Amino acid sequence: MKEQVQQVIEDIRPILQADGGDIRLISVDEKTGIVTVGLHGRCGCCPHAQMTLQAVVERKIKELVPGVTAVERV
Repeated sequence: MKEQVQQVIEDIRPILQADGGDIRLISVDEKTGIVTVGLHGRCGCCPHAQMTLQAVVERKIKELVPGVTAVERV
């Protein structure tokens, strides 16, 4: 599961980098399906970061990686 999540993050990364941000995978809990990511650069302090996390990152990861239940940020 971790490798699949990492691949999705690599696919999403250019979208965030285009706006001056970035994302990195922190952890994947395969028991609960919770993925933890870190948002950096402009994404780390942007008031829209939570919306980006849910509308872009979480939606795409849940769509492509079976078993993922949520994506959280640190």
